[in-house]
Amino acid sequence: MRVLLWHVHGSWTTAFVQGKHTYFVPTTPDRGPWGRGRADTYPWPDTVVEVSPEQMSTLDVDVVVLQRPEEWDLAQRWLNRRLCRDVPAVFVEHNTPRGDVPNTRHPMADRDGLTLAHVTHFNALMWDGGGTRQTVIEHGIPDPGHQYTGELERFGVAINEPVRRWRVTGTDLLPRFAAVAPLDVYGIGTASLAEQAPETVTAYDDPPQAWMHTQLAQRRVYLHPMRWTSLGLSLLEAMSLGMPVVVLATTEAVEAVPPDAGVLSTNIDVLVDAARWLLEEPADARRLGDRARTVAQARYGLDRFLSDWDRLLMEVSPCASQ
Repeated sequence: MRVLLWHVHGSWTTAFVQGKHTYFVPTTPDRGPWGRGRADTYPWPDTVVEVSPEQMSTLDVDVVVLQRPEEWDLAQRWLNRRLCRDVPAVFVEHNTPRGDVPNTRHPMADRDGLTLAHVTHFNALMWDGGGTRQTVIEHGIPDPGHQYTGELERFGVAINEPVRRWRVTGTDLLPRFAAVAPLDVYGIGTASLAEQAPETVTAYDDPPQAWMHTQLAQRRVYLHPMRWTSLGLSLLEAMSLGMPVVVLATTEAVEAVPPDAGVLSTNIDVLVDAARWLLEEPADARRLGDRARTVAQARYGLDRFLSDWDRLLMEVSPCASQ
C-alpha cells in the first residue's frame, strides 16, 4: 500500500515504517513541523519517500495517516482530495486529553468514515470521540537488544522538552532522585534543563537513538516520572534493554509495567526509596530488568504492532481486495 503520513513522533514513526508498504512523508525546504521529511537520528528504511507539497496533488495514495488536527485541512489542500471520500484516512491519537478530563471532546469526534486509532486503552477511555469509529493499536518497538550492564551508579531518563512540559513530564520531581545519585537526561530540549540544574543533571540533547540506548543501558536504573503522558516509548525501550524501571503509576504505565517488572507508585517517597534500593543492589536491579525485557517484548513487539496496523489499513483502504 501507499501511505501518506507526517513525521511527527520519531520513535513511533520508526516502528510504523518498518512495515511492508511505501511511506510518503511531506518535506518542506525549512524542514519545519509540517515538512520534516525523513529522520536523521532514527533508522528508517528506503521505503520512506520524501514528497514536496507541490508533488502531492498527483501522488497516488491509498490511505492517509493523520496525527494532528491541523493535518486534516492541510492534507485535503495539498492532495486536492477529500479525506474519507476520495481517500481513506486514519487519525492516530498519541496524547492524553487536556482540559476537562474525562469530558474532553476529541477534535476528530463525529467524523463519518474516519477511524480514530488510540495508542493506549487509557487514551481511548479518556477521550470523548463521539460517533467516530475508534480502535486501539498499542505501541510496538524494534527490539534494541538486551544491552543492560548497569555498571554506572547513575539514573537515566529520556524526556523531550522537559522545561516546557515541566509538570506534565514530572521534570519537577527529578531533583528528588538527583539527591540520591547523578541523573542523566536524554532527549530534545534537555540542554535548557541542564542550564537550570547544572550540579544535579547531565543533559544529552537530541541524541541518536542507538547511541542513547547504549548509554542508558549502562545506567543502573531507568526513571519514568511522567504525570500525564500517553505511554512513553522510551519506557518500553528501556524495559527492552533489560533495565529496571522506577515508574510513576499514572495513565497507561500501570498496564505496561507489572509489579514484578519494576516499581510503580504515585508516592514519590516510595519511588525514591526504590531507586536507592536498586542502586545499592545490582543483582536485584538485574532481576527486575530481565523481567521487564520479557514483558515489554511480549506485549509491545514490533511484529504484533505491524500486524495490527496492516489489518486496520486493509479495513479502511479500498485497495485491500486488489
